[in-house]
Amino acid sequence: MRIYSVRKFVGEPMKEKFEKLWKTIKESRVESKIWIQALALFLCILFATKLGDAAIEVNSTYGDRELPIYCVDTKEKKIAISFDAAWGAEDFPKIIEILDKHNVKTTFFMTGEWVEKYPDCVKLLVKKGHDLGNHSATHPDMTTLSKEKQREEIMSVHNKVKELTGYEMELFRPPYGAYNNDVIRTCYEVGYYPVQWSCDSLDWQDHSADVIIKNVCENKNLGPGAIILCHNGAKHTAEALDEMLTNLESQGYEIVPISELIMRENYHMDVTGRQIAN
Repeated sequence: MRIYSVRKFVGEPMKEKFEKLWKTIKESRVESKIWIQALALFLCILFATKLGDAAIEVNSTYGDRELPIYCVDTKEKKIAISFDAAWGAEDFPKIIEILDKHNVKTTFFMTGEWVEKYPDCVKLLVKKGHDLGNHSATHPDMTTLSKEKQREEIMSVHNKVKELTGYEMELFRPPYGAYNNDVIRTCYEVGYYPVQWSCDSLDWQDHSADVIIKNVCENKNLGPGAIILCHNGAKHTAEALDEMLTNLESQGYEIVPISELIMRENYHMDVTGRQIAN
């Protein structure tokens, strides 16, 4: 079981309880030996609580490999649709219009360059309740970078988005889907969950809308907990989206943002990158 540093704050209610316990111990009249034992116990528990402030327990390892999240093991018929935003934004208004029509929230993985070029789009995504995801600053192959450069690629976008919207991103998708053990470890070290996909629309290959719909809705990996990959700025994605959503809904799927699909702690991975509760 690995413990990775994250920004998420957990354990505050527990900390308050132990602060009250400590006050009770100080005010009570007990023998010094018992007092010392109580103090030792209190410090041990407080230390564990403080550790919880800065870490969560996850196991992203299968064998000797660190894996990102490809999909989630769940009995609920929930799936997530994601858009990688690294190109243009010509189709962005149409995509948002269709998502609004279906009352669907998704996840947009944005590069730093896209954030800088289309800040109003970023603000609109937050306003409408979509997930903001991190897709690196400059869209490099993260496996070719040092860990320091990997952190810079992630955190520079994080800071830009936070300054622009106040939104704290926590989901990272490596460009080209390229990762190695260091990339996954770096993600967790800076407070991010690395996320891939289990169903590829292949819209980036400029397939027709009908082919994109088939690639998603008839995908062999489509099922509860699936994560679907699309691209903002691809040639026919917006054209395919309305029918794609209608088809998925007719199959009984509830489409949720990735942040609502994944587990945050106490999970492990199988060989396919499926996130499974401990």
